[in-house]
Amino acid sequence: MVKTPPQSIPIRVPFCRPDYGREERLAFEEAIASGRLEGGGTQTRECEARLQKSTGAQRALITPSCTAALEMMALALELGPGDEVIVPAFTFVSTANAFALRGAVPVFADIDPLTMNLDVEAARKAITPKTRAIMLVHYAGVGCEMEAFEALCAEHNLVLLEDAAQAVGASWNGKALGSFGAMGAFSFHHTKNITCGEGGALLVNDPALIKPSEFIRDKGTDRADFLRGTVAKYEWRVLGSSYLLSELAAAVLLGQMQREAALTQARLRIWEAYEAQFGRINSIRTPHIPGAASHNAHIYGIRFANNALRDACAAFMRDRGVMTAPHYVPLHLTPAGLKYGRASGALSHTIDTAETLLRLPLYSAMSDEDLALVLESLSDFLLENGLGTS
Repeated sequence: MVKTPPQSIPIRVPFCRPDYGREERLAFEEAIASGRLEGGGTQTRECEARLQKSTGAQRALITPSCTAALEMMALALELGPGDEVIVPAFTFVSTANAFALRGAVPVFADIDPLTMNLDVEAARKAITPKTRAIMLVHYAGVGCEMEAFEALCAEHNLVLLEDAAQAVGASWNGKALGSFGAMGAFSFHHTKNITCGEGGALLVNDPALIKPSEFIRDKGTDRADFLRGTVAKYEWRVLGSSYLLSELAAAVLLGQMQREAALTQARLRIWEAYEAQFGRINSIRTPHIPGAASHNAHIYGIRFANNALRDACAAFMRDRGVMTAPHYVPLHLTPAGLKYGRASGALSHTIDTAETLLRLPLYSAMSDEDLALVLESLSDFLLENGLGTS
């Protein structure tokens, strides 16, 4: 007799889900009605104006992705062979790819075990005569130790950069993340707090980099000046590419920006419910928020004592219909990381975090019923494995 395979348990609570509403549909329809769907239209300009106002950036440029914005940074700084950029090993591949594509070497440094951000002293030890910049990643929308990194970069004459992909709406001592360094980058990917499916932004805070960044986004030309009427024709000026988001995507992004406060508040409600239930449990590690940080509830992650418990919890939650997720494979251990970059030190905190971190579902449209299922399922796992409740 052929055995019937067991039915897979349907997903009741996905890991993430975008929240689109009336504002996005209206902006989308307005873009269609305009007859202009290529990038650089009214919706794009309004998105950029909103970002400049909310962050204080000298110039905001909407891009097809955060990856594109990071690549623009490397081009604007004219990084190349012989240069090094310090990056955390616990980050997405784009953080390092942007520099490796130009022939520069990403140097992987360890993270702070509490915040999972780049550790200041690990970055200091990674500096060599070839170092040109330090790239910060504000993990989970929680700011890095900005004053310490500003001082470190000033001491060694390095450029400070920010991968603020997860940090839209977050701040450090009241100042928007992404606005500290010479340049910063945001992501509006499907998984982010504010999303248009695919999208990003380059924040230019150093006035000297505004013009080069505009050239780079327009395929290396001074087309932006031509459209302003300051040149009679536009021409190829620098290396660049097509780094402009379509007007349709910008329209959806504009709708999300109009709802940003409500979307963030909804996420904070979920984050705070998790923290209230699990924040005092000694057998797991929960998010650490420094006093200077105002976060945006992008991630609620828990860390277990070991990899086996983490994986067992993920399987247990999946059997309850709840999707959880680990996060990055440390870049210094990947094939490309070994080929194009190098590690500074043992990076023990990075390895431990990658093996023990589990992210809980968190999205603005999560219902009370969905939240209750996550809380109940994780509590049951902790009790069944003798990990206690408080």
